[in-house]
Amino acid sequence: MSTSTAAYTDKARKVYGRGDTEVVALDDVSIAFDAGQFTAIMGPSGSGKSTLMHCIAGLDELTSGRAFIGDVDLSTLDDKALTLIRREKIGFIFQAFNLVPTLTALENITLPLALAGADPDQQWLDTVVGTVGLADRLRHRPSELSGGQQQRVAVARALASRPEIVFADEPTGNLDSRAGTEILAFMQKAVVELEQTIVMVTHDPVSASYASRVIFLNDGRVVSELTDPTPESVLDRMKQFGE
Repeated sequence: MSTSTAAYTDKARKVYGRGDTEVVALDDVSIAFDAGQFTAIMGPSGSGKSTLMHCIAGLDELTSGRAFIGDVDLSTLDDKALTLIRREKIGFIFQAFNLVPTLTALENITLPLALAGADPDQQWLDTVVGTVGLADRLRHRPSELSGGQQQRVAVARALASRPEIVFADEPTGNLDSRAGTEILAFMQKAVVELEQTIVMVTHDPVSASYASRVIFLNDGRVVSELTDPTPESVLDRMKQFGE
């Protein structure tokens, strides 16, 4: 397991609006995410958890402060360089799957590589597909797959290019509990066995318990942290913030 830093923020501040309508979504947040670790970000609605993830992932710009992927300061990049780093170093898993309906499962998994003009590492791809448990469904289109299978395709797509870090935004939000448990167990397995780095935004204590570390935000600030969480310890901590 690597103990290097996969991503971090330095005094990250994000403000929406001006004057009477100003909302401080992030208020001087400095936080690091270790490589080879599964981290969950939690907090009440409006606490800044999705904003934090979007800014670290280069999907949104900070008002002030800095966000880094590895040792690259995202604020120094132009749009082209930012697109490149998102394609080459970052994987995304969204709640809505975001699969292309006309492509097969395999084509969806390898789509980011195809767009980058790169060939997949076949051994790694086989490992990811095997870990996801979709080897017999690769020729199926999304409409022929269950919700859980579609999300597994989305997770495999995020991992296929061996990104330095994967960001997951409520990845089990549209799934039933059984399918959600399958996805969380796979993500956990990807960290332990494939040494992937995953940062997940979630509101669910059970989902958060699959991570090895949980960061709690409230009013745009990091207010607490847990290691080796259980659903009970997460719930107890969240009660302090009125969630």
